[in-house]
Amino acid sequence: MQPTAPDFLDVDGIAIAVRHQTGKTPGIVWLGGYKSDMLGTKAEALADWADRTGRAFLRHDYSGHGESGGDFNEGTISTWLAQSLAVFRRYANGRQILVGSSMGAWIALRMVQQLRKAGDDRVAGLVLLAPAPDFTADLIEPTLTDAQRRDLADKGFFAEPSEYSDQPYIYTRALIEDGRDNLVMTGPIDTHCPVHVIQGLADPDVPHAHALKLVSHLPSDDVTLSLVPEGDHRLSRPQDLELLQRAVESLVERAG
Repeated sequence: MQPTAPDFLDVDGIAIAVRHQTGKTPGIVWLGGYKSDMLGTKAEALADWADRTGRAFLRHDYSGHGESGGDFNEGTISTWLAQSLAVFRRYANGRQILVGSSMGAWIALRMVQQLRKAGDDRVAGLVLLAPAPDFTADLIEPTLTDAQRRDLADKGFFAEPSEYSDQPYIYTRALIEDGRDNLVMTGPIDTHCPVHVIQGLADPDVPHAHALKLVSHLPSDDVTLSLVPEGDHRLSRPQDLELLQRAVESLVERAG
């Protein structure tokens, strides 16, 4: 299916690119990872599945990502969370399954917290792929080198080569400091909905111990954990996409 041109939603003066396929509920909401966009392999596979099955599907690019406006280096978890909530409230109708990849899993968990605080209980399930909640505090800060700490102090950021792009990953002091205000794995995470976690055991970016830590904070009777023996961080092989589709279908069936 050829992606249509995006709509744009103004969120705090930034044009956020959105693609929305209308259809049956519960719908699917895609939340991408750090420096990824809504036209990646997993998002496109879900869009094709939603099109075939007549299911509503909603996705967007965070500011500084993909087709959205804004400066990537000015983004924080709070910024991207606010944009995701604005898109959800504007476009999502009825119950929804949130599918979060890597950083998108952190955004999804924070969305559930914020939506429930506002009295919105429409999230019917979560599928979290290579989940990286709290990654700034748990995965970045403990491994900072002296040079990276100096860069953060002196320049306000440090750069790191990326396996997925010619451009380096930029991590800003603002991102790291804001991450501390958005931590979710500080106690029980009450999602009030079933959660399916999919984690590759060959993931070089988010170790499977991080997924196990997340699961330990979730209510065990509503959590499914799928460990993929040779799965990497992308989880974009055909068998990975099939597992993702089955996980989404299962939650759709449970939600009725």
